[in-house]
Amino acid sequence: MPDSNLERTVQSTQVETEDVLSRSEQKTHSLFAGRVKVYPQKIKGTVRRWKWATLVVLLAIYYLAPWIRWDRGPDAPDQAILVDIPGRRLYFFFIEIWPQEVYFLTALLVLAALGLFLVTALFGRVWCGFTCPQTVWTDLFMWVERLIEGDRNQRMKLDRAPLSLEKVAKKGAKHAVWLVIALLTGGAWIMYFQDAPRFVVAFFTGQSGAGAYFFVGLFTATTYLLAGWAREQVCTYMCPWPRFQAALLDEDSLVVTYEGWRGEPRGKLKKNPDWSARGDCIECKKCVAVCPTGIDIRDGIQLECIGCGLCIDACNSVMEKIGRPRNLITWDSENNQKARAEGRPTRLRLLRARSLAYVAVLLVIVGITGVGLAGRSSLDVNVTHDRNPLFVTLSDGAIRNGYEVRILNKTREDRDYALTVEGLQDARFMAIGVTDDFVDQLVLAAPADGVAAYQVYVTVPRDRVTQQQTDVRFVIEDLASGETDGQNEVFRGP
Repeated sequence: MPDSNLERTVQSTQVETEDVLSRSEQKTHSLFAGRVKVYPQKIKGTVRRWKWATLVVLLAIYYLAPWIRWDRGPDAPDQAILVDIPGRRLYFFFIEIWPQEVYFLTALLVLAALGLFLVTALFGRVWCGFTCPQTVWTDLFMWVERLIEGDRNQRMKLDRAPLSLEKVAKKGAKHAVWLVIALLTGGAWIMYFQDAPRFVVAFFTGQSGAGAYFFVGLFTATTYLLAGWAREQVCTYMCPWPRFQAALLDEDSLVVTYEGWRGEPRGKLKKNPDWSARGDCIECKKCVAVCPTGIDIRDGIQLECIGCGLCIDACNSVMEKIGRPRNLITWDSENNQKARAEGRPTRLRLLRARSLAYVAVLLVIVGITGVGLAGRSSLDVNVTHDRNPLFVTLSDGAIRNGYEVRILNKTREDRDYALTVEGLQDARFMAIGVTDDFVDQLVLAAPADGVAAYQVYVTVPRDRVTQQQTDVRFVIEDLASGETDGQNEVFRGP
């Protein structure tokens, strides 16, 4: 039987929640209705602990990752994760991606998208509720807000209060902390594009370029505005993901669900209630009070619901106080809810056609990408035939073609490469700046971790040229390792 303290607690929650709802209802219904500010209430519970743990881990990775060092040898960046735009490289620990290998980044984006599809099909919007950057930073900003201004009732009272020294002090302190967090966030993002220790020294001594200060300011402003001011509006109006998720869910997806079959008919809590004649929901609206987007989960799956599960903790805390079973709001599937309502056994169906298809495609792409990374060559050659003239007939009748040959040396050492052409008999070579006359074999040098470009001429005796266009293959061989690479081209004649 509930005691008087419980009744007062429930009534207090009802009053403060209904106050916000009444203010919303008083607004004129129009296409461009003004925003009703959401005041999420603090809640404790299992889901909230999961969210705190996720937040701490993700923020630690974000802020600390640029400081991790990774030895790549002399004259190479030692930052483990670095997007080196001037050097046109992307470093991720032992992986080094060149501009020519952008397809690896494409594969990574495809994997991320498919992984998100799979997780959504299985567990609903768990990404939005736990790991989305908007959710993580908004959670952090709201924690600061509660720390300075107090919980829901105190924040509502403070906003309604007239301007005073206390109000200015609390609001000023909150926004100052928000700006510090936003600045750290913007600065940390730039560290992924510059060496972190050197950037910090240069930034605070005024030696960084104008671009660095601009982007730090830009990311500081966007973090402050989106996490501090926009909040749930980003999820509701700016983010496209809620519009996609409906196509990814099915009757077996685990989503935040209100057990209507058990909670209805709902009603206010009274002394000595007859639970056989009513549902477990006591209309306390605590699930609404803790929701970061201000929705009522009892209305079913909604676009605004980010799947954070805080309403589960809120409802469980009430059910424990009134002596009713937990999980009136829980993670469950539509099929299981129907089965429970009809008294049938439930089952967890993670392995189904949709999820298996996502897993199969993920494994294929992971396999292809892994094989591609493992079998990457340390050199690359690019050959381009001269456009004008297409060929030249020399005084002795030989046919000469010109090519631009670019050799990419991905090693950390200077290397020499032997150039040959397959598909031509008695071919001879000359490279501007390397040889003064045609030779049988051409050796070209390429600097460590760099590209060497040469203008190469290939001559063939006239009697060896039997058609206007001959398919050939340029092959380079690393004289130190024996590794080879090649590219197909054509040799043109009269």
